[in-house]
Amino acid sequence: MSCRDIAHVFSKLSTPLVADACLRLKQPLRVAPVTVHPLVAGTRIAGRVLPARHYGSVDIFLEAMTAAKPGDILVIDNGGRTDEACIGDLTVLETKASGLRGLIVWGCHRDTPELLRIGFPVFSQGTCPVGPQRLDPREPEALISARFGGFSVTRQDTVFADDDGVIFTPSKNTGEILSVAQAIAKAERAQAKAIPTGEKLRDQLHFDEYLKKRSADSSYTFRKHLRAIGGEIEE
Repeated sequence: MSCRDIAHVFSKLSTPLVADACLRLKQPLRVAPVTVHPLVAGTRIAGRVLPARHYGSVDIFLEAMTAAKPGDILVIDNGGRTDEACIGDLTVLETKASGLRGLIVWGCHRDTPELLRIGFPVFSQGTCPVGPQRLDPREPEALISARFGGFSVTRQDTVFADDDGVIFTPSKNTGEILSVAQAIAKAERAQAKAIPTGEKLRDQLHFDEYLKKRSADSSYTFRKHLRAIGGEIEE
């Protein structure tokens, strides 16, 4: 799928739905540290990962952007540091001008009022007024992969981000994952719509039947029951 198609489909979904689809398909996914949040609530982006590791200078970001394709998302590895901000208004303006869809940082940002005025999607661990006071040696993998928490991501990965968090999946699985996420969303919307009309979720999911079967067979789990009836609450 193209970055444009991924973003369009995801605009009507969420990271929980994508995560549930991965669970159902038994596809790998990696979840960013829960400290990473959008600068503006309600921000939702998806696209191919453009990785960059930060060593104290913005030149690494500028170099990464020379290889960017429209709709990419710049994913910055600053080691989760909270003692410095590795991006500010100029980096964000350049990212926007380069045709990228957003910017996700395992680290901090600054120039918050300016970033809000720019209105470009930014996810980070928060703010820090101090810029880098260091210049570390550059690694060979500087533009090949970005560490994010306890894992690494590359250009072979797709990132999904919203108010609930940031998750990464292999790009080769994106179409299948989004298709299943759409099916889950459709079923859940139908279930949610039925509850106010008097059809409780327990009734929709035949919960009494589940309890009886579990009583007779301790190996009969709720997830087995949901698969049997086509329920969506956990899968």
